[in-house]
Amino acid sequence: MSSDAAPAADEVRRQAARRRTFAIISHPDAGKTTLTEKFLLYGGALTAGAGSVKAKRDRRATASDWMELERRRGISVTSAVVQFGYRDRVLNLLDTPGHGDFSEDTYRVLAAVDAAVMVLDGAKGIEAQTRKLFEVCRNREIPIVTFINKWDRPARDPLELLDEIEDQLVLDPVPVTWPVGDGDRFSGVIDRRAGHFVRFGRTAGGAAAADEEIVAAARAEAEEGSTWGEAREAIELLDGAGAELDAKRFEAGELSPVFFGSALTNFGVRLLLDAIVDMAPAPAARGDADGDPRPLDSGFSASVFKVQSNMDPAHRDRMAFLRVCSGRFERGMTITCGRTGKTLATKYAHTVVGRDRSTAEDAWPGDVIGLVNAADLRVGDAVHAAGEPVRWTPVPAFAPSSFRLARCTDTSKAKQFRSGVRQLDSEGVVQVLRRPEGGESAPILAAVGPLQFDVAEHRLRHEFGAPVELAPAPWTTARRTDEASAAALRAMSGVTVAARDDGDLLALFESPYWLARLQSDHPDLTLHRLIGEG
Repeated sequence: MSSDAAPAADEVRRQAARRRTFAIISHPDAGKTTLTEKFLLYGGALTAGAGSVKAKRDRRATASDWMELERRRGISVTSAVVQFGYRDRVLNLLDTPGHGDFSEDTYRVLAAVDAAVMVLDGAKGIEAQTRKLFEVCRNREIPIVTFINKWDRPARDPLELLDEIEDQLVLDPVPVTWPVGDGDRFSGVIDRRAGHFVRFGRTAGGAAAADEEIVAAARAEAEEGSTWGEAREAIELLDGAGAELDAKRFEAGELSPVFFGSALTNFGVRLLLDAIVDMAPAPAARGDADGDPRPLDSGFSASVFKVQSNMDPAHRDRMAFLRVCSGRFERGMTITCGRTGKTLATKYAHTVVGRDRSTAEDAWPGDVIGLVNAADLRVGDAVHAAGEPVRWTPVPAFAPSSFRLARCTDTSKAKQFRSGVRQLDSEGVVQVLRRPEGGESAPILAAVGPLQFDVAEHRLRHEFGAPVELAPAPWTTARRTDEASAAALRAMSGVTVAARDDGDLLALFESPYWLARLQSDHPDLTLHRLIGEG
């Protein structure tokens, strides 16, 4: 290694060590987007007005939810990227969709992170979407920090919640903080590491960091009364059971540090953010498509995990989001798309906070950057600097369970319709399937859940000016097939074969019972399950 290369490699490793790239996962309405806002508040990216999704009319919409449809419904239906500084670290926060119908988008986001924060509602515990997202994290071996939220409201017994995490997720929960009281009696938490009590003070509307007072145990016992005694009894039980943090088990995804608090009032937010800095792993070498780890100090490489159009409606732009995996990105450098072999200019590279963006002059492993109008990039692409090509493991498509037949209701807008459908397909908003008899004019839209169709219809109408009708379709189940089996399937009733843009063929069945019978009668046919089914 040359004398110039050695310092450059050292700088890449030093900058990577400063990064923490993580996602927030939760069931809808557990407080995920509110927590995202409060992280920005504590990181200094928001100075006032931070609030929940259902904010008062005179307050601005949340920083991470920028689509009109999201603001109207009060939920996140796309993932957002937020970068901010905290304690001399650079935090890249990927806020995932807050609805189960968008689990495919969430899966792609989780492919770009090194850790996750799992947010639970203190009154509800583990919910269906939480469980599903946790399994994705487990499959990807992503370490998880748990935040039990809404403790300023009536909540379940905290020991009962820990048992539920252990039983339903087969995950060892280890409380780092423990609540003193709940609901109106919630006054603070005991930091098990330091042994002291952190008393919180409310601020108007949660628009500023919560006041925190460190109180010695003897004084807390005298001032907090019965709630302190209840908390101390629970901690003695935890100590007796050996509930202690183990960094290796955490990074292996076997153990989760647990924090209690309230994102709405900012109680416990700082302690959680400190834990992300102190506990979450920094970026490490990522395995390529062959399973070989690519060193952080290799030449620049990145993976495309999201593509989004019209983030700035005034300019009708298209942004591809890249997670930097190795090397240093410098604005203006020429990069290559591994899938197409085409080179791309990077003059318009940005870091993003919701709809706001700023020019990114450089980026390091773990960072997320957006390339504007990188029209040839698709989700799952690998990009790299000049030199040896890089390939990442392909991003799989989820099994669709809802289908619609799309048709433009104004023939004069057919071009806009075709353009919009292709754009939604490249972004992964829906899967677009085509049959020889339908082609571009009557594609099949396939989705994990029906809310995806609402987003597709809204965007086709409002972004592309294409009035569209989405008619119900008869299919309920999809299987991946091949050319040889497709020929036989096309001759059968109750099944339709359609192609995705990437060339994959899907066999669509009107009934899972017919699929089961066909598999029994024709075991030689290729009918593979897709990820996320069941």
